[in-house]
Amino acid sequence: MAAMNMERDLYMARGEGETSYANNSRLQRKALLENGAALEKAVREVYMDLLHPTMTVVDLGCSSGQNTLIFISKVIKVVCPESSSRSGCDPVELQVFLNDLPGNDFNQLFRSLEQFNKLTAAAEHEENTPLPPFYIAGLPGSYYTRLFPRQSCHLFHSSYCLHWRSQVPAGLEGGGKEHLNEGNIYIAKTTPAGTTELYRQQFQEDMILFLKLRHEELVLGGQMVLTFTVRKHEDIYNKGYLSNPMELLSPALQSFVKQGLVEKEKLDSFNLPFYMPSVNEVNVVVVQSNLFNISHVKLFESNWDPYDDSEGDEVQNTIQSGMNIAKCLRAAFGPLLASHFGESLIDELFDKCAYLAAQHLEKEKSKYLLICVSLKRT
Repeated sequence: MAAMNMERDLYMARGEGETSYANNSRLQRKALLENGAALEKAVREVYMDLLHPTMTVVDLGCSSGQNTLIFISKVIKVVCPESSSRSGCDPVELQVFLNDLPGNDFNQLFRSLEQFNKLTAAAEHEENTPLPPFYIAGLPGSYYTRLFPRQSCHLFHSSYCLHWRSQVPAGLEGGGKEHLNEGNIYIAKTTPAGTTELYRQQFQEDMILFLKLRHEELVLGGQMVLTFTVRKHEDIYNKGYLSNPMELLSPALQSFVKQGLVEKEKLDSFNLPFYMPSVNEVNVVVVQSNLFNISHVKLFESNWDPYDDSEGDEVQNTIQSGMNIAKCLRAAFGPLLASHFGESLIDELFDKCAYLAAQHLEKEKSKYLLICVSLKRT
């Protein structure tokens, strides 16, 4: 059985259809808007310290759809009024790089940029306020590799991405050996302690590598604003609580094995390249790297259902919320699951997930926990 190839197999659902990421990324948009103030502060500080005529900003794991355009808009809006305070200086030009793995739907992204440029030009004309010249380019590649020349970037932004690992934890992909996480595709109650440690080690190695690479690419004083999911408890099993509805994928697949729809070997050999660290694990890695100062940390929660903006503990319509959650999961995990289990199973798999999510919401209203951390290069 072929091992997972991240650059080939990992991408969000392409296109602009009903199951596409472009139409099912409201959850990620809510996080981006929640952290708008942190992003604007970092952009403003980087801009005011700028010693170069070009300010280079990068969206790591940009995917496709409107969220990336929100990020670009925020950067432009912050830079525009600040430009008047740099008297005697030539206008700063913005270089924006949109980065993701090669399988990303860059075609959809570039089509949306065309419309974005038209709207921006119209707004500039209507408000009679000159915007900074900006230039946008796509950059395929893993952010676990070097992407830019040394000290060439001023700001990195990444939202809803750093819970993805660079690979399935080393040692988990058996290749004929005993499967170490039998019956599961992520950390579950039945996952052996040795396997959870492999996940933890992979996170630590990836995060240290990520920080080292970005440190090389950032100018002195450059910043990063990073948002990703974390777990609520230090206990790696999260005290048995579900942190993320993707954990419902395992019981869904287990039921398919019992029905004979999926071979047991297929399930046992699949593990998600995903890990939600604890808040302390994030802090320890950053401090131990000795490469960045932490200038801002914010924890916030978001309902599993991307269309539920309520703050209470009641779910108004568990069936509809279950369907919304399943669509969100499919947009993110569908292509990876299809490459391993086959496209023909995907509709039924996420119907089952919708059912399981609705059942879970009958008992409790669960939420994601996210961290937004701003780092400044030392």
